[in-house]
Amino acid sequence: MQRQEASILLGAIVGKRALVIGDVLLDSFVYGEVKRISREAPVPVLAETRRVQMLGGAGNLVRNIVSLGGSASAVSVVGRDADGQSVEEQLAACGADSCTLVREDGRKTPTKTRYVSGGQQMFCVDCDPGKSISDDSAKALLAAARNGMADADVVILSDYGRGMLTPAVCREIIALARSAGKPVCVDPRGADYTRYDGAFLIKPNAQELADETGLPVDSDLEVETALRTLRTRLPGTSSLIVTRGGKGMSLHEAGTVHHHRAQQRSVFDVSGAGDTALAALSLAVAAGVPLIDAMALADLAAGTAVGKAGTATVSPEELLDAAIPGSGDADWRVLSRTKAASTVASWHRDGLKVGFTNGCFDILHPGHLASLRHARSVCDRLVVGLNSDASVTRLKGEGRPVNEAAHRAAMLAALESVDRVVIFEEDTPEALIRAIAPDVLVKGADYKPDDLPGAEFIRSRGGEIIIAPLQPGFSTTALVEKMKADAKR
Repeated sequence: MQRQEASILLGAIVGKRALVIGDVLLDSFVYGEVKRISREAPVPVLAETRRVQMLGGAGNLVRNIVSLGGSASAVSVVGRDADGQSVEEQLAACGADSCTLVREDGRKTPTKTRYVSGGQQMFCVDCDPGKSISDDSAKALLAAARNGMADADVVILSDYGRGMLTPAVCREIIALARSAGKPVCVDPRGADYTRYDGAFLIKPNAQELADETGLPVDSDLEVETALRTLRTRLPGTSSLIVTRGGKGMSLHEAGTVHHHRAQQRSVFDVSGAGDTALAALSLAVAAGVPLIDAMALADLAAGTAVGKAGTATVSPEELLDAAIPGSGDADWRVLSRTKAASTVASWHRDGLKVGFTNGCFDILHPGHLASLRHARSVCDRLVVGLNSDASVTRLKGEGRPVNEAAHRAAMLAALESVDRVVIFEEDTPEALIRAIAPDVLVKGADYKPDDLPGAEFIRSRGGEIIIAPLQPGFSTTALVEKMKADAKR
């Protein structure tokens, strides 16, 4: 997907409201190192180094909806146990508008624990409730669903097969949504998709489509046959989309099948990628985006998620990073201070090292390029602070800047070594540095580390101050003076 297209679609889904009804799991990731084999059995011994808990299943879907700029309300069933309490706390912390958790006596809250070494999952342990929800829980669930529909733009059924979305519950929710005029998107599980008939969109993965239809799904032609077969069993369903991993996605709509090819990406962890795809699809449906475009956005989102560890979320900025550049796309890298702070925070959550440098950059020259390349070489992401026009005038005098801030920012944003640009009004970048909290501050050799604005703050956080070598013979001021002299001849 082209970056300009992605930007338009991401703008369309901002603020769309989703009602998520489904199995919320509590995901745990146990990280460690394997250095020996057990004496008791021929199995590796994981020396645990850290343990992380996060929302999985429908909870991960909620997290992704929020991270993409939408809003989400959650309805689920959990047990009266510590894990159920953790689910409630994490839903509140992830930015969900509201959450209604029906607590059922004697029921286990579903959990999934993955053990990871060297970036690879070794094995996974599931704790399944093992039974369908009670009649009383079903009634409470349907009441909560009915109450939540009024404010929703789209209803999502996230079925992880934990006994919550029984056939009767699915049919009732879809009927309620249709009466309310709300489209329903479904992530299915198990056999017999007739329980979901009447939904606007059902999104199985390739294996689920094969299991449901009993047909092979390796080639495009086989996928088309399977989708058409499934569609004949679901007369009330408008559309089907199958996610096919590295082969992309395929859409059955109005009797026609469309194929979308996935961009080639490095795959780190596929956990939760289906939730990411469904979040993007559902928000696009809520915004009235054509499904062929929604499918492309969903593939971009899922492809970005698989490059991260764990059940990860993705942000609009990350999707724009992953999209295919087009002409005139550089300006999206120019951010406000607030947006830059949230972007840097998301990079930090992904374990990335963020660098910062600043300047007027009035007339870009080889000295600037060398300095920026050096700065980018010592970090994973580089943010450039750019003096505003008024700030440049105060620092350099009347007649400066030669180029206005918007043009200077666009030039910087187009450089491969620059990830984001932020224009600041102050004479120094200290307030900006404190706002975004980078890990590395880089400046040229004409500055002393202790004199740099923000240096004390960077060091207080355990960061680095790096002095970049200067490229001799280049100076914006000298270039301006030369142009003035040449103009007088």
